[in-house]
Amino acid sequence: MSPALEIIGLEKTYANGLQALKGIDLRVENGDFFALLGPNGAGKSTTIGVICSLVNKSAGTVRVKGVDIDENFPAAKRHLGVVPQEFNFNVFEIVEDILIHQAGYYGIPLKTALQRIDLYLEKLGLADKRHTRARMLSGGMKRRLMIARALIHEPSVLILDEPTAGVDIEMRRSMYEFLREINAAGTTIILTTHYLEEAESLCRNIAIINHGKIVTNTSIKNLLRELHREIFILDSREPLPQDLAVDGFTVSRKDDYCIEAQIEQGQDLAELMARLHNKGVSIISMRNRENRLEQMFVSLLEQAS
Repeated sequence: MSPALEIIGLEKTYANGLQALKGIDLRVENGDFFALLGPNGAGKSTTIGVICSLVNKSAGTVRVKGVDIDENFPAAKRHLGVVPQEFNFNVFEIVEDILIHQAGYYGIPLKTALQRIDLYLEKLGLADKRHTRARMLSGGMKRRLMIARALIHEPSVLILDEPTAGVDIEMRRSMYEFLREINAAGTTIILTTHYLEEAESLCRNIAIINHGKIVTNTSIKNLLRELHREIFILDSREPLPQDLAVDGFTVSRKDDYCIEAQIEQGQDLAELMARLHNKGVSIISMRNRENRLEQMFVSLLEQAS
């Protein structure tokens, strides 16, 4: 079976001589939740622009579900749903009409379109905005409308370019739940984001791009295994003793109920918990002081510079 997305030797050089992409190879399997990360100007948006035919590539091959975009882009496009960073719908239209018109572009019968509109507006928390003009929606609602529009023809591959920009925390969480749901149902999702915790929370595989080149392409789990040191914040049920030394571990007392613990590669966090328990310290919660993926992201970019 062909992968959801296959990119081979992709290059893009603009008329001013800027080489935005320098021979990118990328493969996204069917059903994956894939993150494409990189700093501003790294080549993420150019890559997405090529996939969607908004940017003409200089060299290379792009296939969507096995269909070469140069040979039959209309067929490839039917597999694609794209949510760009910028809002690009008519803000004076009502929400329902925006979705009906989008369905019409793909030849979807009105009855079917209305059924899908019911479904996606409900899932995305926009059912009560069905007859509202788009300009009256909040930024987060407009973002969710963009997702509904991208899904109206039920593509097998959904590309999300910074989908939670300007979305508040509550809306972001509900959006995460919806994206996990459609991914579990079989939709391949490719996500670009500056919120690195999103990639760690949602995605299984990741590629990091910098200066037009792929810096790494692996699973989130494998990437995080490469971290040599992690710092955890541990919360205690009871007040902590003044003497908190733990043999073999670097720990510090942040306040009466909070410990900062440094775990080196090869050390066992469970062993630290056991030793703290032997000291009468009962840990009730634990979290990373820093986002692990963000630590790795910075480290990889520094190595590639």
